[in-house]
Amino acid sequence: MNARAITYPRRIVLYGVESTGKSSLARWLSELFQAPWSQEYVRQYWDDHQGVITASDLDAIARGQIANEEAAIAQARDLVFFDTDLLTCTLWDDLLFPGACPAWVRETAIIRAKQTDLYLFCQPDIPFQDDPQRCFSEQADREHLAHEIWEKALHMYDLPFVRIAGEWADRHATALMAIRQLREGKPESLA
Repeated sequence: MNARAITYPRRIVLYGVESTGKSSLARWLSELFQAPWSQEYVRQYWDDHQGVITASDLDAIARGQIANEEAAIAQARDLVFFDTDLLTCTLWDDLLFPGACPAWVRETAIIRAKQTDLYLFCQPDIPFQDDPQRCFSEQADREHLAHEIWEKALHMYDLPFVRIAGEWADRHATALMAIRQLREGKPESLA
């Protein structure tokens, strides 16, 4: 893993396929560390548009995601948590609307991902929670997406990540250990 310059606030992304506990973990970490977190914008967009999203909406969704992240950054001092990020938006864009992801979104996603201090890669080993916004309820599909798309992106861009797996107590403990190591300046121990 390449050494990264320390910037403040430290940016931590809850990352992974749907229904892996990202929002719950982001909320918990935000409360525990008294740090802001940005919610996943596409959920709000979905609700505001009665569940209809088309390829022509990808630009607006990306802009909303960035706005949520920037609002959280503006409130942060030491840490800021993101419930997903623009890189994740590009992965979903490619999966659901092949070829429709605007070039600026992809370019900006890579830049922003490189500014992230830590990805908490939530594994699909917890029960699926049905939700009208979710697409892949089959465990085999979730595992395939996690390893063949989400994990490959982390490696492709050489992003620092820790796998978050197991029961909630295990997930909490792993996330806390990774954040502690990040704060102590030991990124080599995060791989």
